[in-house]
Amino acid sequence: MADIENAQHIDIHALEEMLESGVSRPVRRQLNSLSGADCAHLLTSLPQRQRNLLWPLIDEELKPEVLAHLPEDIRQYYIAHMDADELAELIEELDTDDLADLLQELPEAITQQVLQSLEDEDRQRVEQVMAFEEDSAGGLMNTDVISVRPTHTLDVVLRYLRRFDELPPMTDSLMVVNRQEDFIGVLPLSRILISDPELSVRELMDTDIEAIPADMPSHEVAELFARDDLVSAPVVDIHGKLLGRITIDDAVDVMRDEADHSLLASVGLDEEEDTFAPARKAAKGRAIWLGINLITAFIASAVIGLFDATIEKVVALAILMPVVASMGGIAGSQTLTLIIRGMALGQINPGNASWLLRREVVVSLLNGVLWALVIAAVAVAWFKDPTIGIVIGAAIVINLLAAALAGALIPQILKKMDIDPALAGGVILTTVTDVVGFMAFLGLATLFYA
Repeated sequence: MADIENAQHIDIHALEEMLESGVSRPVRRQLNSLSGADCAHLLTSLPQRQRNLLWPLIDEELKPEVLAHLPEDIRQYYIAHMDADELAELIEELDTDDLADLLQELPEAITQQVLQSLEDEDRQRVEQVMAFEEDSAGGLMNTDVISVRPTHTLDVVLRYLRRFDELPPMTDSLMVVNRQEDFIGVLPLSRILISDPELSVRELMDTDIEAIPADMPSHEVAELFARDDLVSAPVVDIHGKLLGRITIDDAVDVMRDEADHSLLASVGLDEEEDTFAPARKAAKGRAIWLGINLITAFIASAVIGLFDATIEKVVALAILMPVVASMGGIAGSQTLTLIIRGMALGQINPGNASWLLRREVVVSLLNGVLWALVIAAVAVAWFKDPTIGIVIGAAIVINLLAAALAGALIPQILKKMDIDPALAGGVILTTVTDVVGFMAFLGLATLFYA
């Protein structure tokens, strides 16, 4: 069973045979030697049948951390099979931010039961986090933070720290606040260790650190961590009072979620899509996207139908049509991906959007002329017809220009309409490049062969 130590190299059949043959003790022992994150990764790497065999073997004290790291749809599956008392007892030991995230997914009755079971101070902390949107800095923060006064000496601070059994995870600095709990600065732990104990916090604290507003969107928080190489950062309310802190692990989770969303949304999948979901569930989730693409395909087919007489006269047109559509689709996807990435990173604004648009048009024009000459030469050599070369060359240039315009403008238009560009941009782009490409190619062919 050494394979269970690495969830990426699991022998599923061997695991299933051991569990079904009753040899569960070594599996239980190795399973519970994993961290909660590794155990959650193991479960997500298995089909549902094997997950159900492993879940009862996980120790109760490990299950809360495992639940916190599971994708939402898998977590909801296990939560649905627990009664309210069992669930409340299981999850009340989670960190504040993880518990707040989990409670927002639960029915109101269970949420209230869990909150009532917490100590007053813990309940206030969880309710404080739950008051903010999940995708905001306030929703990401953890209220488990150590703060000190600027008037304290390092000696006092050290004696204060020794009262803790352990420091909160990812603690690289202490937060400095005044008596009104207003954030003033941070005191790095490294300075505490190497400085004279008689010095005051005020003399050593760093006041250049900008606190994160609680309403800052989570993707901007992640960008801030990546840009400034932060390990942790303070979170404040609109009055500048310290609420909590965000740590690098939270920022990494946001980055991963954003990447998953961009990748999966481009093909109509949910970022919480379970890789090992049952076939019926997976098919249901993808059917809508296929239906939308079918509509766009019929639109392109309708355009082709307008020129059926021309196609009957010149069979070469039917053979070469996919070339025009494919070139436009690839060129448009390149521009679309670049623009969506730039928007996600906060690099695109009204001041530089027009420059990018002009640049993409020039790039498409250069590539359009280059590949139009290549494709035209191939078409002439293939069909011994100079006219077909002129038609397809001109159509390639037109479609690549249209693809550049569509790829650059569609994401910005969708964003202004509060529609996710990653989700809808690809469908619209494909429709535009297909329609424009077929219209240009077949329209020019009709003119030249009339």
